Amino acid sequence: MDFFEQQAKAHRKTKWMVLYFAMAVAAMIAAIYVAVVLVFSGVQAQQHRAFDARGQPQLVLWNSQIFFGVSLATLAIIGVGGLYKTMALSAGGSVVSEMMGGRAVNPNSSDPDERKLLNVVEEMAIASGVPVPQVYVMDGEDGINAFAAGHKTGDATVTVTRGCMKLLSRDELQGVIGHEFSHILNGDMRLNLRLMGIIFGILCLAVIGRVLLQTARGGGRGRGQNPLPLLGLILLIVGYIGVFFGRLIQAAVSRQREFLADASSVQFTRNPGGITGALKKIGGLGATGSRISHAHAEELSHMFFGNGVSEPFIRLLETHPPLIQRICVFEPAFDGVFPEVRYEEREQPFEKLSRSKRPPMMPNIFGTAMGGVILASGATEKPPVIRPHSILPNLGNPTPLHLHYAEQLRNSLPDSVKAAAREPADAVALVYAMLLSDDEKLRATQLAEIGKRFSPAASAKAAALFPDVSQAAKHAHLPMINLAIGALRHLSAPQFGQFSQTLQWLIESDGKVELFEFALQKIVRRHLAPQFAKAATPVIQFYTLKPLVPDGAVLLSALAQASDGDANQISKAFDAGAPYLRAPDDADLQLLPREQCGIPQVDAALNRLAQAVPIIKKNLIDACVHVVGADGVIQEAEAELLRAVADTLDCPMPPFVTME
Repeated sequence: MDFFEQQAKAHRKTKWMVLYFAMAVAAMIAAIYVAVVLVFSGVQAQQHRAFDARGQPQLVLWNSQIFFGVSLATLAIIGVGGLYKTMALSAGGSVVSEMMGGRAVNPNSSDPDERKLLNVVEEMAIASGVPVPQVYVMDGEDGINAFAAGHKTGDATVTVTRGCMKLLSRDELQGVIGHEFSHILNGDMRLNLRLMGIIFGILCLAVIGRVLLQTARGGGRGRGQNPLPLLGLILLIVGYIGVFFGRLIQAAVSRQREFLADASSVQFTRNPGGITGALKKIGGLGATGSRISHAHAEELSHMFFGNGVSEPFIRLLETHPPLIQRICVFEPAFDGVFPEVRYEEREQPFEKLSRSKRPPMMPNIFGTAMGGVILASGATEKPPVIRPHSILPNLGNPTPLHLHYAEQLRNSLPDSVKAAAREPADAVALVYAMLLSDDEKLRATQLAEIGKRFSPAASAKAAALFPDVSQAAKHAHLPMINLAIGALRHLSAPQFGQFSQTLQWLIESDGKVELFEFALQKIVRRHLAPQFAKAATPVIQFYTLKPLVPDGAVLLSALAQASDGDANQISKAFDAGAPYLRAPDDADLQLLPREQCGIPQVDAALNRLAQAVPIIKKNLIDACVHVVGADGVIQEAEAELLRAVADTLDCPMPPFVTME
């Protein structure tokens, strides 16, 4: 499944969704206008005795003042209501998870069920190349269900019910979490939140109608001539009809995406028994199934793994395909009989249950697992050859090999590193430790400055972590950053400011800024700054490549010159990627001298390139891959630099792994 095609489909689907809702709003405006004309014509006839020859009120079907008044009022109500809901959800997935009564799981939890859940999520995140989402559990829900929420990978959360966490085996839980990661990677989360905002805006019409209808309770003379209750009844009816059609659109979008997410989960884990086992247990729970009892369940019904609300009276309102239909996609011979599941018969909670059933896969990663930590590659080790055309198909589309690699890498990290990545203050020290100099004198200066700029505790912790971190190969740095970002979200705004400023100083402290260090800093800021600075999410502004060619030249030139090659090798590398961005008559894409593609220029270029449509990003990543792999071999540092650049463009790239 092509990541960029799925992103483009999500973008197109958003456009169609907006068009459908625009048509629904136009129909509501027309209905309200006709009703208002009828109501006020009747009132005026009563007041002014304006009747025709048959004794009927005289109607004026077109009244521009009423039409524009109705249009503006309707659009204002829906717009303000939708904007209010959208702003309420702007903080990301945590708001949605907490709205559903979710409890944030302590990343250092020792509870066996919570540890199993956290480990699965961490492995999925490392394999996908995204920050580890914050994990929530709905303790009051005994059914088996889950959902992912957020605007982008940096603010995503994964929420599961208590039943999902306790009743599913590790493989089944992995199938469910893989399904939710598909929604994260394919751009479904933002679409789901937009659906919530628009439907809430339409619902506001019905709420205002109910308020106006209550004015009929007032007594007194002239009550029969008060048009507001009748107008309120009209708004109430039209509003709920609008919500009905909104739910139809919502359900249609959801059903289509559920099949894709199921398929992506199986492709990710190469274990159809995981997701089908979870679906069978939902059926085996009987009435409990995947039901969610929370008051907001209907509002989020399109986001759940399984149907979270009661069966609708119309099939078109179903947000999920039937369980049997989803199971039969992977088990055509399924007889439709669900084994009974009881809470007392819970599965073994921890890691050992079904790994023996997995096919053995020994990935040749950029390093060798030794002594509990993935060490840097030896000088005599022949680097694996990565073919450029094999990279893009895996982008945003991880495989079982990546998942197996992620499990090995996470298990190989020292306990001190894993524990530090899960605590906010220690996560700060972990990031600093990755950037400390190998020169003992300079490192002492750096640690002293960290103590002054952030805290003495962070300096001491960074010094303690440095031996373990310095042994880790380059390919372990991005996973460590992605593990730490979840904890860094819990810093206060002043702490994040200090952390960011100290990070900037630390990168520049040796008198040079490497492109990988810059990309590492940009990843941290991109995922965290919007949360603390409340910055608006960048919107797509570039639909053609032409205005972005100069920015592409800056990035490709910087990547070509990041290697230690001579002038001919640099030129050859640039020329290998240029055709993927250059139009036949385009003379603007040329190799730039180093002073024109420094860190400030690359920063500005990446900010603009991040606002391009998916197909432009695809061409750009393809060009970068060919620049880095111009010699047919992608070295460890080059691979991680490429992954870091892809992350800054919101194109999560899984680790580079090959089979021996």
